[in-house]
Amino acid sequence: MQTFQSSYKGLSLLLSLNWDRLLWPVAIVAALATAGLLAGL
Repeated sequence: MQTFQSSYKGLSLLLSLNWDRLLWPVAIVAALATAGLLAGL
């Protein structure tokens, strides 16, 4: 149980430090999807 708690704390710390790095791929995928929808019009 302690292992799960420590790994969860480590994962939450990693996400809190790098949330902006995770936002970039999401923004790129959203931009490509929007461009694909606009190109299909």
